Amino acid sequence: MAILIIVIALWYSSLFFQSFFLHRYAAHQTYTMSKTTEKITFILTWLSQGPSYLSAYGYGIMHRMHHAYTDTEKDPHSPKYDNTLFSMMWKTKNIYQDINNKRITVHQKFTKNIPQWKRFDQFAGSRGSRVFWIITYTLLFAFLVTAWWQWLLLPVLFLMAPIHGVIINWFGHIYGYVNFKTTDTSKNLLRFDFLMMGEGYHNNHHKHSTRANFGGVHWYELDVTYLIMRVLHKLGIIQLKMSALKA
Repeated sequence: MAILIIVIALWYSSLFFQSFFLHRYAAHQTYTMSKTTEKITFILTWLSQGPSYLSAYGYGIMHRMHHAYTDTEKDPHSPKYDNTLFSMMWKTKNIYQDINNKRITVHQKFTKNIPQWKRFDQFAGSRGSRVFWIITYTLLFAFLVTAWWQWLLLPVLFLMAPIHGVIINWFGHIYGYVNFKTTDTSKNLLRFDFLMMGEGYHNNHHKHSTRANFGGVHWYELDVTYLIMRVLHKLGIIQLKMSALKA
């Protein structure tokens, strides 16, 4: 039971910071926050994502490219141009690393106002950091597992962020329903997105990419990440942009 609680807690905490910080802040800038709060959020993202930590810089640029080039050969991740989800994940990893290491030239429109904390990213994304988290998780499992099958959950923790990404960028372009007719294959995975905290409303998001709330088209489309953002806004921790509320 303890292992399941840990896996579920890490699933949703990692997912939250990927959606809240990397996606809605770094890529789409639907809200603002102070530099101090931004740095704290960098650290919380590292603590929640562990060995699969993604930098706001690399993620933000790559996601903007995804919106600009959806379902074309320039799309960093598209089921239309990758034979399997594993080949798509590998290509995405390579593009992400090329962006982070500045091995490719990126158009200025994709880098504008992207948050970056270079020294922290070098640490959090380093091999040493990733090995530290892998060892920590493995030791935690060694002490807490009560059945052999629980070990099968360990690789999920190692690859949490990529798994979140592939659920949306692979399955979210193949399965689900559509609220809006768009020029791409984006779909909403679940009518009530309990699994991806609002990220699963992918068709809604592609239609209104600058809107803070990914759900809300139908009464059952509840975007949990957005509800948390509303609370943080009321507490003064973040400031939602009016443009992101009206988009």
